[in-house]
Amino acid sequence: MDQQQRQEIYETAKNWIYEAGEQIREHMNEPLGIETKSNANDLVTVLDKQTEKFFVDRIHQVYPDHHIIGEEGFGDTLTNVDGTVWIIDPIDGTMNFVHQKRTFAISIGILHNGVGEIGFIYDVMGDILYHVKRGEGAFKNDVQLAPLDKEKKLSESIIGMNHFWLCENRLVDYTVMQKFVRTVRGTRSHGSASLELAYIAEGVQDAYLALSLSPWDVAAGIILNQEVGGITGDIDGNPWNPLKRSSILVANPAIHDEIVGFIKEGRK
Repeated sequence: MDQQQRQEIYETAKNWIYEAGEQIREHMNEPLGIETKSNANDLVTVLDKQTEKFFVDRIHQVYPDHHIIGEEGFGDTLTNVDGTVWIIDPIDGTMNFVHQKRTFAISIGILHNGVGEIGFIYDVMGDILYHVKRGEGAFKNDVQLAPLDKEKKLSESIIGMNHFWLCENRLVDYTVMQKFVRTVRGTRSHGSASLELAYIAEGVQDAYLALSLSPWDVAAGIILNQEVGGITGDIDGNPWNPLKRSSILVANPAIHDEIVGFIKEGRK
């Protein structure tokens, strides 16, 4: 993707995101038609579906040769990421959206031939847009984000992770992760993977671990962090696969290997 193409797609997508965010704010206090998907805590609302369809309809109209991976089923079934692929989470943090009406985001990552070119994470209620074009810097609204601090120490780090790491799970010995938690300065769980990743790129959080996430949860955040020097992949240090659900580790490079060391110690 050349710079002119990237800029045109970026500007178009940015306008769509602001329009979708306004629609969410306008209708969020109406009946949400809440349903469950894989389990009782995996929620979806009418606005999740409407927002994804909003993007899909526009992409099909303006970019008919582009492909889409979307959470709510309006996208394509892909076996590769050739060409231009939009990876969309219309409302990342649906539980927050339903229960708290805040701390949720529109997340869109755009790949071209498997390379992350453009990313957007829009904190709808905060009206904060994290955005990136490959090789041109990452931004929080109009402020460019600095490269990540290469002198960061694990003992001074804030780590995004939820409580599932600290109880019986299928991947890692929880006692090792309890030792890890006692090593770092603190942990947080914001309930929106895309915002967790945005906070790493911003430098206000230093890593994020997740047991199992889908591509739409992290695509934009991975592109954003790659631009500021973050290390992205799965918990074993392998590259992220945009076509499958996987564990996720995104971290400041200064602490990445130490975190992987704890995970390897406890890996089942």
